[in-house]
Amino acid sequence: MTYNNTFPTRIYTDIKMITVEFGRTTKQFEVIKSPIPHILVESNKELHGWGNGIEPYGNRECTAEKLLINPYNGCSHNCLFCYSHALGGYFSIFREMGVLAVFTDFDKIIARQLDGLNVASCGYLSPVSDPFQRINAKYELSEKILKAFVDRNIPVQFTTKGRISERALKTIKKQEHSFADVSILTMAEDKRERLMAGGAATDELVRNIERLADAGIFAVCRIDPIIPYVTDDEEGLETLVQKVVDAGAGHIITSCMDVPRALKYELYDKLEVRFKIPRRKMDQLYTEVLSGRLHAKLEYRKKLFRTMRTICDRNKVTLGLCMEFESLGGKKVRGLNNEFMSSNNCEGIDIPIYVREGERFEPVKGCNGNCLNCHFSDKKPVCGVLDLKKAGAWKLRDYRRWSNLLARKGE
Repeated sequence: MTYNNTFPTRIYTDIKMITVEFGRTTKQFEVIKSPIPHILVESNKELHGWGNGIEPYGNRECTAEKLLINPYNGCSHNCLFCYSHALGGYFSIFREMGVLAVFTDFDKIIARQLDGLNVASCGYLSPVSDPFQRINAKYELSEKILKAFVDRNIPVQFTTKGRISERALKTIKKQEHSFADVSILTMAEDKRERLMAGGAATDELVRNIERLADAGIFAVCRIDPIIPYVTDDEEGLETLVQKVVDAGAGHIITSCMDVPRALKYELYDKLEVRFKIPRRKMDQLYTEVLSGRLHAKLEYRKKLFRTMRTICDRNKVTLGLCMEFESLGGKKVRGLNNEFMSSNNCEGIDIPIYVREGERFEPVKGCNGNCLNCHFSDKKPVCGVLDLKKAGAWKLRDYRRWSNLLARKGE
């Protein structure tokens, strides 16, 4: 069967082989049925940084550098609102046919890439697909990747709506700057079940935060995104913040749901069926286009974030926003974190850049990891990597170039 990018998602249980087209190139894969349909992909894909830099349009709010890692393309949590549904490549295979892509031995590839560096930022597992979704119990790529970072004393974080494994918890506990994000949409389990096909129950997610806190690991709760007319009531948000702070969360990250234009009507239809929200109501709210996606009106979002800041202040926990902007005209945007964030870094924890000292990496003294602040400062970066001050969209080749520069300085 040849894959094509059509809608909506359907789960094909009888597929034995699939052919994937990448331009003029085609690849054929056997579909493995258990525990859910998936294919094994051999890939030399590379670690990389954020997709956008602060220049020239201002569309970066992430204060710290990260090395992004996605061992799985597609996610069986299958959140109703997930922007990955609009992505191409192997992500589209899951959307069209319900088949996940598993990147075999990705941990070994990452280990080799890290061994070729003299400078590193915190690893991020995973910015798109949940690292502890169901398939991970079979391959444990997430735990292996965490170990690759921690064995080299490089900090690493993960974000999940699933249950954190004991092995993952014990691994990141060994590294002083490693931490974890637990994503909780609402304390109302019935709503969560209508928003997600999989993932852990709300009580289990709160328990994740307790387990992290009990292990001495910095725990972030992502109320991300807040979904208008579904999870945006102040009482529900207050209850959620109180619950996770009591459980040990040290920071809150939030955002308002945005909508890829290609998925607009499909998403609106699902919200209407599952939550009785008329499509016209969403059309009236989602009128702003930023970086190719529909966003709720600025006044609605600012009111929402003022509410969240008040709730967080009242509960004595810091707040950061994730990828929230206002238009400055044309392609130029300005981030909203300056107005609403109450922490130094958007994830509530300062993680320095790390540099190699012998076999292990060590943190740069005096570095708080906020490269975005460094960009707007007239001071030289204490890490010695002038490029990091640019707060750009970095690739592995950039890290290699910086590594070579540091090696020459040390000679």
